[in-house]
Formats: sequence, structure tokens, C-alpha cells
Amino acid sequence: QVRLVESGGGSVQVGESLSVSCAVSGSTGNSYLITWFRQAPGKEREGVAGIYTNTGGKLIANSVLGRFTLSRDDANNIVTLEKRRLEPEDSAMYYCAAAGPPWKFPWDQPANYPYWGQGTQVTVSS
Repeated sequence: QVRLVESGGGSVQVGESLSVSCAVSGSTGNSYLITWFRQAPGKEREGVAGIYTNTGGKLIANSVLGRFTLSRDDANNIVTLEKRRLEPEDSAMYYCAAAGPPWKFPWDQPANYPYWGQGTQVTVSS
């Protein structure tokens, strides 16, 4: 069992940067795939970026490649999604999700993740 708590959302202007963090607690000694999803009103939940806690291997969606990066703080069990050059289309509720092995693919399918945080809102204004 793992618990996920997101933080760091807010409102920014186009072109600015913003980071959101996911604090992981519970069975943190196990290996997980921690993935950020986002969902805008009226749209499906979209996988953005993921990281394997055992290897540090990363997965990035093509839609954010070059603008979004993932990092992890192993000492504090925090995974951070750094977002640069934000666009209005990046406005969404951002969710952190976790899945243990055996990992299911595709990695960006919400149904493959049993653990979810409550989400944090990101709004980008032009």
C-alpha cells in the first residue's frame, strides 16, 4: 500500500515555469512506477511522465518532451515534475499515480495504476 500527496500547483502566465511534487509514503521500500497524469475539463486523463523508483528510468510523453522533466529525491521519497515554457493547453488537474510490478503497458494508461493522489490544479493564463 502506498499513499501519494501532490503539492505545488498554482496559476502562472504563458511561458513561465512551475513544479509540482508528489510525496510518496507507505511501502516505499518496494519498487514502483510513479507517473504524473493530467486531466483538463472535458478531456481524458493523459499520462505525462513517469519514473521507476528502482532504476531511475524515465518515461516522457511526446506532447511534453523537451519542456517537462522528472526528478526524484530518494531521501524524502518525493518525485517532482518540472514544467517549463508553459502553455494554456497545459492547464489541468495534475495527478500522481503509482503501480508496483509487474508493470503493465502502455505506461500512460490510468487503468494500470491502483494508487492515486488527490491532484493539484495548474492554470496557465495568456
